[in-house]
Amino acid sequence: MGDVMLFKIGDLVTRKSYNNDTIFKITSIDNDIVYLKGVEVRLYADSPASDLNLLKESLDLDSNDNFIVSQTNESLRLDRDSFFYLPGKIVHFDGDDEYLNRCMNFYKKMKVQAYGVKLNEEDIPKEINKYLEKLHPNIIVITGHDFFYKDSKDKKNIDNYRNSKYFVEAIKKAREYEKSQDKLIIIAGACQSYYEELIKEGANFASSPKRVNIHALDPAIIASSIALSTRDKPIDIIKILSKTKYKEEGMGGIITNGMMYTGYPR
Repeated sequence: MGDVMLFKIGDLVTRKSYNNDTIFKITSIDNDIVYLKGVEVRLYADSPASDLNLLKESLDLDSNDNFIVSQTNESLRLDRDSFFYLPGKIVHFDGDDEYLNRCMNFYKKMKVQAYGVKLNEEDIPKEINKYLEKLHPNIIVITGHDFFYKDSKDKKNIDNYRNSKYFVEAIKKAREYEKSQDKLIIIAGACQSYYEELIKEGANFASSPKRVNIHALDPAIIASSIALSTRDKPIDIIKILSKTKYKEEGMGGIITNGMMYTGYPR
């Protein structure tokens, strides 16, 4: 019990056994086991208290996100003198309210119209069409938490993933609402999700090709980039993926057109 007394809920920590590579927030403590949630990556974990390092300084997430906004906007500069623009509308379904709020702040900074819906991953398939029929988005994001059970060897069995099956079911429901992948862009998945199955069932973009963790904002980066890309030409898929944390290892997808109308005169 000695080590656990060093920590409290809300503390920021890293794990010694993972070379302190990921920053977590402590969500609960049970005897000597500390339960963790990734600050930057969509990841839950647990750890013995003895494996944890306490971070003394706080994180300036707003500053980090502002940098990501600037990097994303760098390739989306628009001619503001003569034209006006109508970006695509996003509805973002998320199983985690903290990550959802962070994504909504990101959309606001990107000046994109977006609606956030907090639903547990297993409830998204049951509720998704109600929101699609009400809000009529051009782009939807279906995300939350996921992981591949490492004791399992078969990456082609969806039961070996925590929440991928719910993301697949939600995609199927959304494709009942709109079959065309040109009219409704779907971005789905979370950390270590079953990428191939999500794409096969109708997602335009999904995680995770290499079964790696993804950044909390990665789905929002893809969504806002498409919302701010014009409808008259295909997106530069490599450039958009390069804006995400782990690039093509974390996210992948199909080439599609943007969702923004351009008008004249301003």
